[in-house]
Amino acid sequence: MAASDTSLQVLSWAVPCQIYPNLNFTSSLPFKYSLKSAKKGDYGTILRKGRGVTRYHEGNRVMKGVEHVRGQEPGNWSKSFKCNCIRAESVIETFSKDGSKILMIENQSYEATEHLVSEKEGLSSNNGSAHATENNKTTITGVAESLEDEAWKLLRESMLYYCGNPIGTIAANDPCVANTLNYDQVFIRDFIPSGIAFLLKEEYEIVRNFILHTLQLQSWEKTMDCHSPGQGLMPASFKVRTVPLDGDESATEEILDPDFGEAAIGRVAPVDSGLWWIILLRAYGKCSGDLSVQERIDVQTGIRMILKLCLADGFDMFPTLLVTDGSCMIDRRMGIHGHPLEIQSLFYSALLCAREMLVPEEVSANLVQALNNRLVALSIHIREYYWIDLKKLNEIYRYKVEEYSFDAVNKFNIYPDQIPPWLVEWMPKKGGYLIGNLQPAHMDFRLFSLGNLWAIVCGLATTEQSHAILDLIEAKWSDLVADMPMKLCYPALEGKEWRIITGSDPKNTPWSYHNGGSWPTLLWQLTVACIKMERPEIAENAIKIAEKRLARDKWPEYYDTQGARFIGKQAHLFQTWSIAGYLVAKLLIANPTAANILVNVADTALLNAFSCALATPRRNRPRKGTFQNFII
Repeated sequence: MAASDTSLQVLSWAVPCQIYPNLNFTSSLPFKYSLKSAKKGDYGTILRKGRGVTRYHEGNRVMKGVEHVRGQEPGNWSKSFKCNCIRAESVIETFSKDGSKILMIENQSYEATEHLVSEKEGLSSNNGSAHATENNKTTITGVAESLEDEAWKLLRESMLYYCGNPIGTIAANDPCVANTLNYDQVFIRDFIPSGIAFLLKEEYEIVRNFILHTLQLQSWEKTMDCHSPGQGLMPASFKVRTVPLDGDESATEEILDPDFGEAAIGRVAPVDSGLWWIILLRAYGKCSGDLSVQERIDVQTGIRMILKLCLADGFDMFPTLLVTDGSCMIDRRMGIHGHPLEIQSLFYSALLCAREMLVPEEVSANLVQALNNRLVALSIHIREYYWIDLKKLNEIYRYKVEEYSFDAVNKFNIYPDQIPPWLVEWMPKKGGYLIGNLQPAHMDFRLFSLGNLWAIVCGLATTEQSHAILDLIEAKWSDLVADMPMKLCYPALEGKEWRIITGSDPKNTPWSYHNGGSWPTLLWQLTVACIKMERPEIAENAIKIAEKRLARDKWPEYYDTQGARFIGKQAHLFQTWSIAGYLVAKLLIANPTAANILVNVADTALLNAFSCALATPRRNRPRKGTFQNFII
């Protein structure tokens, strides 16, 4: 093939890349190589040496199919930099004069175009033809297909690359926002729906890379004001940063820069990151069938380190995980310090996933025993003390206080006057939910959607309770779903209560952001919960509502007002987990059995342990000497 007609590239595995800004080109060459030759054709320039290749194409900087116009400020194009060291034993790219690209991989060819594609035309109004009904069906199908196509396009554009390999998706990719804060980073919790979407599409590489690279970050030194948290802590987020290469001022390299909470607003460590990481690790193994990742020594060690951090002995009398405010999805002051339901649901799910993945060996035997004991105690505690419905509400209303007894009914000394007036009228006759938090003399009666939905998914809520939660969502649809699924928290803190609990947070004003805002990303958790309980029609109705606005509103992070009528006043557009949440919901509705990669089902041994614990009188407590410490 003549060089004047096409330019041929051969790419293979390479180590982290270098950038030579003085030469105004990028290179994916290993450090020990340098460029010594250039071959120029009519339609592009190919620079090659060693195992990496970089090219110019018609005056533009082109990397992995992404064009960066020459002359653009470095700060703009470096954020989306993707080096050319892709993983492939034999990959051939051919570029022709018309701008088309052909990939040859293991004797297979894939064609793609590099020209910009104009946006699809909007739907025309009904012209009253005789075939209006059939046309309407076709139109609805076309809208759904185009919406999913748009979502996948946006999701892929949010992918972040490290040394040419996809490693995650950034939080938001809004081109209209100059100050991105930390939304240009990969957040652990934000990537979960993206990772699930890629798994369901059988695109496993990005999830595998994410799991292994975040595991490496777990062991990084993390300090704030001379204090270091536990070793098992996972970062809240990370970014790819380009730094000068030691000993060579003209070359740079890419590194991962994690944030464990040192730079976060409020400097709060992310408790949920490690829990979500374990959940995603199990989903990867079940979906891909590749169990070699979770069986690796470093991965097994990472799981044990997270468990050690969560199961460490402390002063708490309860089996729930004690955390500070802002340590999960609600990462600002919202009065959830103590034992918030969201953390307990993720904790229970992560324990079940870890129990399933831990390799049977002597070093894990005591750990598994401690894990089983915690699972039993946690499930009993949440099911009995967090559950609220009309019957339980009436019981609390009649509570006696100041009971000093092992057999006290009001164990947490809850004062009946704590029951908020709104709840008395709001609670339906059929349905119930798990309250947001429980501490001595304090019950947080707010409904937190993520904690309740994930309690269904992981089995922390009983079958009856799970159905009751979905019954309540249906009964209070106008409050919890309204114009956009769904409320993160209900109801909102207002007035004096808002000023005291949030500290007059200008972002968490009533019915905004975490304080009663509506978050489209919750669509995927709702879908998984509904599929598990064999009530997918609830999720389908929510998806239809979301489809009316998401693309039109440019995929916002959250919605404001009690009925979710406004785009959030500080919401980022093209929010990645809003996009991924919608895609996961659609994929699971189309293939409900795929939800099994996320659902937890208690096995026979655990169910027997539950029965034995419930049958044992509480006064017959074992002596302290019967408990044994576990060693990791």
